[in-house]
Amino acid sequence: MSGEKKGTVVLAYSGGLDTSCILVWLMEQGYDVIAFMANVGQDEDFEAARVKADKLGAKKVEIVDCQKEFVEEYIWPGVQANALYEDRYQLGTAFARPVIAKMLIDVCHQNNAGFVSHGATGKGNDQIRFELACYALEPKIQIIAPWRMPEFFNRFKGRSDLLEYAKAHGIMVSSTPKAPWSMDANMMHISYESGILEDPKTHAPDDICEMTTNPINAPDKPEKLEIQFKNGVPTRVKNLDDGTEKTVPLDLFRYLNAVGSKHGVGRIDIVENRFIGMKSRGVYESPGANILLHAHLDIETFTMDREVRRIKQGLSIQFSDQVYRGFWFSPECEFTRSCIARSQEGVEGTVVVQVYKGHVYILGRESPLSLYNEELVSMDVQGDYDPQDAAGFIRINALRLKEYQRLRSKQLGNGDK
Repeated sequence: MSGEKKGTVVLAYSGGLDTSCILVWLMEQGYDVIAFMANVGQDEDFEAARVKADKLGAKKVEIVDCQKEFVEEYIWPGVQANALYEDRYQLGTAFARPVIAKMLIDVCHQNNAGFVSHGATGKGNDQIRFELACYALEPKIQIIAPWRMPEFFNRFKGRSDLLEYAKAHGIMVSSTPKAPWSMDANMMHISYESGILEDPKTHAPDDICEMTTNPINAPDKPEKLEIQFKNGVPTRVKNLDDGTEKTVPLDLFRYLNAVGSKHGVGRIDIVENRFIGMKSRGVYESPGANILLHAHLDIETFTMDREVRRIKQGLSIQFSDQVYRGFWFSPECEFTRSCIARSQEGVEGTVVVQVYKGHVYILGRESPLSLYNEELVSMDVQGDYDPQDAAGFIRINALRLKEYQRLRSKQLGNGDK
């Protein structure tokens, strides 16, 4: 151990090989280490991780339950936005990072720690998300990112080096990886990357997903859910088959996860563009979020003015990019969130969905704030609409097309000469 004390560092700790080695390595460098763990709904043995960090010499172990905040302050804005990165990814990891960073900085403040550290690699998005959030919340914080430091990555060039270091320092770890890919789990999703998935033409193994049933093996009987929204967020879910009802946000989301998981909802296999500039392949499963995406899209279209929604769709793309790139605490993301929240003030009502074999089907909807006028749209009732008006509407819209065709004909005529 170094004789010179450099201060206190709060380490984002998981208890796995990388962060366990980083914990000991930081102590070698002269830091007092606080091991920080955030409970965002992942399947984790927190007590075992606490015991392990204590044995390794951590000054303190802080485990913070962030599940309620994660749902209400991060997942719900994502539902309001219909957030999708590059049209497909529901941003499960990206939404979790700012809530984790916020709690991490709170621990720094409580313990007068001037440093934070993490085990994110130098190629991924997470280093960006964590560090941008930390700098936004505490501009004076200093960040130690071992996998970007030559003295660390030159010493630990692979898993075998880490295992050798762990053995020498009494760090108990599995001698083989849990799976031949990297996973990140929270209440919203599980992501799978790296390892055998790095070849984009390799089919992901049938048993890769841990959160959802393979749709082929899902129940043959569908389930119907009634989901109620107010201000664009779900306030109640009721299972129309067995009567189960949930209204507390955390319970509601967990229940949708359970139903979606049983029916194999929310699986995708994509190649995406990382913010840092490279493409990566990932397999994701987001069951509850996928059910809410379908239901919210439906009630939003039902209750929101067409032109307002068109603007809001553009804001959703901006918001998704901001979240993916780690700018949750930026002024532009705060502004985008406020605009999206404003757009949701009339998004209220109930949607009935059917969940079956990996799919979510919309069955019906109703709202006290609906812009749907049954009489106006009816084929059997004329209502307050004069069909003759359509002729003028069409002629006005055709002016532009006629002028374009006139110009094309003129250009083609000149080209023949």
